[in-house]
Formats: sequence, structure tokens, C-alpha cells
Amino acid sequence: MSGIPIDWRTLRNADGDILLARVRWCTDHWCKFRGLMLRASLPPDEGLLFAYDRESKMDTSIHMFFMRIPIAVIWMDAEMRVVDKALAKPWRPIYAPAKPAQYVLEAPPALLERVMIGERVTFEPGGG
Repeated sequence: MSGIPIDWRTLRNADGDILLARVRWCTDHWCKFRGLMLRASLPPDEGLLFAYDRESKMDTSIHMFFMRIPIAVIWMDAEMRVVDKALAKPWRPIYAPAKPAQYVLEAPPALLERVMIGERVTFEPGGG
């Protein structure tokens, strides 16, 4: 264990509705490397957000190797505007956003129905 405290956030849409109650803010190398690999399940109100230093298609691409479950992937730009989304299936080689992104959210597949491309979201401290 790295000893770094877990930074939990709450995901809200522009109307202030809670989309996910618990989102882990992931910035360190180990958290990004591990991601959700090998997880057998994901609670319906939980996700993992990867934060990068800049907008990029390449940096924010993901793979689904060693994944046991399908997930929603939501890509956001520097202003937290949704630029793309996808249902990522286990053992697929690559998913990349249509436009450069700075943030990648991995969450339960049902989130795809509640988030629209072009909408702005917020991540508030707390949620842990």
C-alpha cells in the first residue's frame, strides 16, 4: 500500500444531480496502472477517474486486458465537458476518445445512459 490517502469525489451533472456518489480521483502512477483490472464487480454508485496533465487522445486511451467486467468509459476535456463515451468490453485492445481528453472516468455501464456528449460535469470533494 502506498500510504497515499484515497481522494473520493462525487460526480454531478450540470443540474446538480448526483451521477456517481463515489469516484476515486486517480493521479498517481500505481493507481493509473492498476485501474479496475481484475475487479469482479463494481458498485453501481462507484467509479475511477484518471486525471492527466494535458488533453490528449493517446494519453487517455485505455485497454481492457485483464478486465473481468464491461465498463462505461467517459472522456472529458480540461473544462470537464464530455467529449466521448463508450461501453468498453473485457479483453479488447484499445478504446480511444474521438477528441482529445484530459480526464477518463471508468464506471458501471448504466452511467452511459445518464451522461451526454457535450454536457459539463463536476467532481466535488467528498463521497468517501
